[in-house]
Amino acid sequence: MAWQFNNRDAVFVQIANKLRGDIVGGKYPSGSQIPSVRQLAFEAAVNPNTMQKALALLEEEGLLSSHGTVGRFVTSNASILSEAGDRMRRETVRGWLSEAAMIGLSPDEMIKYIKEESEK
Repeated sequence: MAWQFNNRDAVFVQIANKLRGDIVGGKYPSGSQIPSVRQLAFEAAVNPNTMQKALALLEEEGLLSSHGTVGRFVTSNASILSEAGDRMRRETVRGWLSEAAMIGLSPDEMIKYIKEESEK
């Protein structure tokens, strides 16, 4: 099934965000090989050049490294993985806070609702 993309952000950025989440979330563990550009492009239903651009972005961040014709691998550097996870968590919380503020929800009220929803 093709991945879902929004119309706000560039597709390659959305792909990089999804793959970053897959890495941080453990789908692709430290030191593991990720699928090829063509395989990922097929799964996402995008042009391989778009996928290549997303993977190049993750390489620039240090999350992936290319091993020539062997493929790309997730970094084994724990601090890079930790920083990426921390950055993603903070961005997520900032987004929640921004949306909560739009409807007049304070951070304390938001925490209350998060706790209530997580207990369901």
